[in-house]
Amino acid sequence: MKWRGRKQSSNVEDRRGRSSGSGLGIPALAGGGTGGIIILLLVMFLGGNPLDFLSGTTTTDQQSTTQYVETEREAELADFISVVLADTETIWSDIFKENGMQYTEPPLVLFNDYVQSACGGQSSAVGPFYCPGDQKLYIDLSFYDELERNFQAPGDFAMAYVIAHEVGHHVQTLLALNKDLNEARGKVSEEELNELSVRSELQADYLAGVWAHHAESMKLLEAGDLEEALDAASAIGDDTLQKRAQGYAVPETFTHGTSEQRKRWFYRGFESGNLEDGDTFEANEL
Repeated sequence: MKWRGRKQSSNVEDRRGRSSGSGLGIPALAGGGTGGIIILLLVMFLGGNPLDFLSGTTTTDQQSTTQYVETEREAELADFISVVLADTETIWSDIFKENGMQYTEPPLVLFNDYVQSACGGQSSAVGPFYCPGDQKLYIDLSFYDELERNFQAPGDFAMAYVIAHEVGHHVQTLLALNKDLNEARGKVSEEELNELSVRSELQADYLAGVWAHHAESMKLLEAGDLEEALDAASAIGDDTLQKRAQGYAVPETFTHGTSEQRKRWFYRGFESGNLEDGDTFEANEL
C-alpha cells in the first residue's frame, strides 16, 4: 500500500505507557473484531461460550503512567495506522455525503498492556477492537506481530484490513446497521445470537471491502495488497481458528464467520464499493 509521506489522521490518541495494577480486560460487546480471537480461542478450547466474554466487563483499578519508549518498528506502525485512518476518514466522509449524511470520525487509541474504555477494562490480549460506547477504536501495535507470526498473514494491507474492519463496526453504529444484533441480546437463544453476531462481523468485513474498493480507485493499492487482505480474512475465520485450537469446528458456536465467508464478504464489498449490497442481516445465505 502506498502510504509513506501521505496525510496522517489527527484523531489518534496515544495512551501507551499507561497500565493498570491488576485485572484482565475482556471485550465487552460484540464487534471486538479481529484481535478478540486470541481470547476467544482459549474460551472455545475450554468449552466456554465466547459471547460470555463479548458481553461482560471487568473490574478496573487505578491506572499509572510510565515513560513509554517507542521502538523504530512501533513508530513506523503508528505512522502507517495514522495514514490508513486518515484514508478511512476521507473515503467514508465522501460516501456518507453522497448519501445525504455526515460522517463522524472515530478516534483511534494506541495502547499497550491494558486500556480502559467505555466497554470496560481490556488487556492487550484482546487485540484491536471497537467500542460502541465511546465510538473509539483501540489497537495495541503488538497485535500486528501476532498477525504475521502466529496467523501467517503478513503485509501492510493485512494490517490495513484490520483497521478497516474495526472502522466498519463504527459505520454500523452510525447507521444502526446491526440493530438486530443489539435488540436480540437477552431475548434469543445462544445459537441464534451467535448467528446474528456472524452476520454483524461479515457486514464489517463487507464494509472493509467497500473502503478497499475506494482506496483502489485512489490508486493507493499495490500488487499483492488485495491478496494480503484476503489471506488475513481467511486466517481468522471461526472454522480455521477452532480447528487450530481443538482439531475440529463447531459451527453453532461461530461468532465471526468461516474463512470462506469472511473472504467472500470482504471481496464482495471490494467489488461493489457501495452500502446497498452489504445487508448481511437480510441475506438468505452467508
